[in-house]
Order: sequence, then structure tokens, then C-alpha cells
Amino acid sequence: MASQDWFDKDFYKVLGVKKDVTPAELKKVYRKLARQYHPDSNPGDAKAEAKFKEISEAHSVLGDPEQRKEYDAVRAMGGGARFTAPGAGGGQGGFEDVFGSMFGGGGGGRQSYSYQQTPQGYEDILGGMFGQGGFGQTTGGFRGYGGPTPGRDITAHTTIDFITATQGDTISLQTSEGRTIKVKIPAGVSDGQKIRLRGKGQPSPDGGEPGDIVVTVSVRKHPVFERDGLNLRVTVPVTFVEAALGATIEVPTLGGDPVKLRVAPGTPSGRVLRVKGRGVATTKGTGDLLAVVQIVVPAHLGGEAKEALERFHELEPKDNPRDELIARARG
Repeated sequence: MASQDWFDKDFYKVLGVKKDVTPAELKKVYRKLARQYHPDSNPGDAKAEAKFKEISEAHSVLGDPEQRKEYDAVRAMGGGARFTAPGAGGGQGGFEDVFGSMFGGGGGGRQSYSYQQTPQGYEDILGGMFGQGGFGQTTGGFRGYGGPTPGRDITAHTTIDFITATQGDTISLQTSEGRTIKVKIPAGVSDGQKIRLRGKGQPSPDGGEPGDIVVTVSVRKHPVFERDGLNLRVTVPVTFVEAALGATIEVPTLGGDPVKLRVAPGTPSGRVLRVKGRGVATTKGTGDLLAVVQIVVPAHLGGEAKEALERFHELEPKDNPRDELIARARG
């Protein structure tokens, strides 16, 4: 989607929280709203899907301490540097024309982006323009000392899907001037990781090196898989009979066909079955697929099945599986 203007969006209002909300309270509210408006809970409901995207965007900013601080600063400054999508119109001249609209929307279908410059006081802004660290205090450049002043860094944010994060991709960021900047997302990038684009930031005011663009990557959660370093973890339900007697089961893989795994007789719930080489593949190595066994207990039993289970109970070993637990608790 197009880049977002933080000045025009009240993320606190979107989530229905106060500005002094604690991180724990914010997380609790977000989880509740995410469950309420998740597309899986509202199939075919376009309004619910739009609301889900709106609260996800709000939480991606307010849930990150650094971004929340920058967001509050931009709002407090009356908008600060503002960004608009290419061709979306907007005013000409003034403060916004000088500092804003660097980024427009970019990337394809699976990504969404939002951008913001590092919040600065007016003194910092003027200092960056004229090579001064404050009023009356020269720090570098043609009129100072120590060589030219480097350009300022610009921060950006992009949200990618889980598969893109594991496999890697190249996305495009487009400036309002029509300049396209390519960003290579490495395979195995993690949620919250920062990617630095050297020399792509603001130019130096006095002939020095340009600043950088620092892109913070957010990764959407997958409905089945979780990251565990380079490993992928998936919870696999098995029946009591499969766990007790042993069985061959199918386990899903990320972006591929299911693989078959052997469940040994007497496998307990929580045991991890490993599939070598089916995790995240990076230049530093390749992880495994970790299948965590979860024994499923039938919710309803027919008469014959219940009688058979009662006969089994009469024949099974009489050891109490909780004896060791109680003994250890007593010390």
C-alpha cells in the first residue's frame, strides 16, 4: 500500500487506547482486536479485513518503542516531515515541500510500507541544513572544522509476509521524484531487523558523504509455522492410538509438499520430530523443520469405544504418572 502520513493517522484512537498506555496494556488490546477482526474469523468481510489492516499498522508503530517515540515526536511537532504517495497531489512549498514527501508507495502485492524521518527539533533541522550543531555553534563543513558534515540518515519501515522473510526478495522503494531504490531482503531476515542502505539518505549540506536509509523490517505471523532461529517449528496433532501404537503421518512444509514422519510407539505429547534441511536456508546455513507432537483426545466417544477404553484401563499398567512430579515438588 502507499506510504502512511503519521500526522493524519491517530494510531491511539485506532486501537482505542490513551497516549500513556503501557506496552503490556497495548499488547493486550491489540490481541483482542486482532482476534475480533482477523480475516479468518470474518471470511469475505471486506470491512473487517480493512479494520484488521488498520489496527495491525497502528500496533506495528506503537508496539515498537523506537517507532512510538518517533511517532509521538512527529505528532507533537504538528506533522514534522510528511510523506505522500507519488501522484497523490498535495501542497507545494513551505515546510512540507522542503522536508517531506521523500518516499511514495513501493514494492509489490505482499509488502506494505511506511516511512518517517528521524524526529528533530527545529534547531537540529536548521543545523543539518547549514552544517551547525545549534545556534551560534559551528561543528564542521566549510565554515567549521573537522571536514564536511555527513548527510542525515532517514528511517523507513516495511512489512513483509512470512515466506518472503524466510526465502528473501528484492523490493522497491520509490521517491516522490520518481527515483526507485532497490532493497534486498536477505533470506532469514527476522522481525524487527534493520537493513542499512549506505549513501541513500539525505545529501550532505557541504559536500560530505550522504546519509543512509535504515529500513526496519516487520514480519507477519504465519498461521502454521514459527521461526526458531533458522529452524521452523510446527505443532502436529496425532491421535492417542497413533501415539500409543506408532504410525506414519504427514507433516506440512513451508512452500512445499508434505513430508512423511514416523511416530514411534509410545510417543508422548511434546516430543519433537526433526526433518533435516527443511527449515530456513541462508548463506550462513540451513535450519530444520521441528514437528512438535500434540496428542489429541477425542471430545466424544460412542458406547462401544467407551467400553473398549474402559477395558483398556483395566489392563494398562497401574503406575501413577504423577508420582514423580509430586515427589519432586515436595523436595
